[in-house]
Amino acid sequence: LYRYFPPRQALLSRLAEQAVNDAGERLAAARIDRVPPQEGVERAVRALADAGDAFVVVAKERVRPDQDLFEARVAAPLRRLVERGQSAGEIRGDLPAAWLAESLVSLVVNALPSLPAMGRDDLVAAAASLFLDGAGARGR
Repeated sequence: LYRYFPPRQALLSRLAEQAVNDAGERLAAARIDRVPPQEGVERAVRALADAGDAFVVVAKERVRPDQDLFEARVAAPLRRLVERGQSAGEIRGDLPAAWLAESLVSLVVNALPSLPAMGRDDLVAAAASLFLDGAGARGR
């Protein structure tokens, strides 16, 4: 590896670029802009979860991918999804859409290490529910 990426940062930067592109492709394929916001959140969680380990490594190592690339491929589509949900009254409107979109990414990144034990579908359902419904006790 170090023959191709001598400094560690060069390797992480290339990994960040690939992870963002992969996540962006998966979000586009999920068509989160063509479904109701709640379903869009579930699809977004699934797309980010499917982006997998590279996406987690980039986030956990605090590697900052190219900001324009991240904005175009990941942040903007998620922010538009949240804004649609806010307009429809399905996602709380008292917080900025950008903050909520970043929270969704963080939630998925932190949940992904539980994937083998939890299973993909359960992880997607739990993360989407936590984002949409909060952490309050269910049934209250």
